[in-house]
Amino acid sequence: MNRNLAFPLAALLALLAAGCVQQASAPAPAPAPVTTPRPAPAPTASPITAPANWNDAPQTPGDWHHRILNGQSTALFNDPGGAVRVMLACDLGRGTVSLGRAAEAPGAVQMRIYTEARNASLSAQPHAGTVPMVVAALPARDPLLDAIAFSRGRFAVEVAGLQTLYLPSWPEITRVIEDCRP
Repeated sequence: MNRNLAFPLAALLALLAAGCVQQASAPAPAPAPVTTPRPAPAPTASPITAPANWNDAPQTPGDWHHRILNGQSTALFNDPGGAVRVMLACDLGRGTVSLGRAAEAPGAVQMRIYTEARNASLSAQPHAGTVPMVVAALPARDPLLDAIAFSRGRFAVEVAGLQTLYLPSWPEITRVIEDCRP
């Protein structure tokens, strides 16, 4: 064979051999990541929003009076006829302030409180007495009590099925709260 021909022939054979080499197959697609479903977040209480212009509603007629009843510092809101509509009472032994609204109920009801700084929904229990009430107890240092005492002039108490009361924030309320914070 001619030497001049041997080199190009060897190069051609090398190229052909390279063409016969099985090409590496494309890498297999990566498996889809396994996603474990996250547990659904626990439901959160919806924020309580005050009714539009509640602060402009006419004040409920009546007056606050402070009394010591059954050894408890108590503020009573009486309507012009003298009927008790709302009560705040300090239970110093338990360190709680009870907020009651004159009403009859067969079981627990939601009592909504609206103030300038804070709104809350409380579970109120029926309480039989001289004046049937639904009553919610709060720790004496609950910030809602401060919001009631220092609300700019008024706060509102709402219980389903009853007229919303728009009450003045008078010193009698603050006295009960302070009496419960030794």
